[in-house]
Amino acid sequence: MALAVLAWRTRTAVTALLSPPQAAALAVRYASKKTGGSSKNLGGKSPGKRFGIKKMEGHYVHAGNILATQRHFRWHPGAHVGLGKKKCLYALEEGVVRYTKEVYVPNPSNSEAVDLVTKLPEGAVLYKTFVHVVPAKPEGTFKLVAML
Repeated sequence: MALAVLAWRTRTAVTALLSPPQAAALAVRYASKKTGGSSKNLGGKSPGKRFGIKKMEGHYVHAGNILATQRHFRWHPGAHVGLGKKKCLYALEEGVVRYTKEVYVPNPSNSEAVDLVTKLPEGAVLYKTFVHVVPAKPEGTFKLVAML
């Protein structure tokens, strides 16, 4: 009799271990907060400064319109274009925007520019991009001098 009880107990223990757990008794806990990570690398999350060309080639602009904003000199002021406080280019007259690339010939009195040009390889040429505004001359307008 004791042998039968012992066999029955071992059989129930083995089946309990081998059978899958009951779904109702199984409770799964999920994390309510993320784990704390490193906060050393926080750079690069500042918003963009919106530098760049505002009016493209062929656009019609009025006097005072901003043509380009820049941090360093990428575009240079040409004809009828002014230079603002923070290297901002703006139109001085009403007209059409044009971009040109011109050969850069440094002033001989500027030693830094001369050094830059002399360090270039043989036959190399430096170019700069200039922004111009071609004035629009209104056609068919007249000024009334006097009424008859």
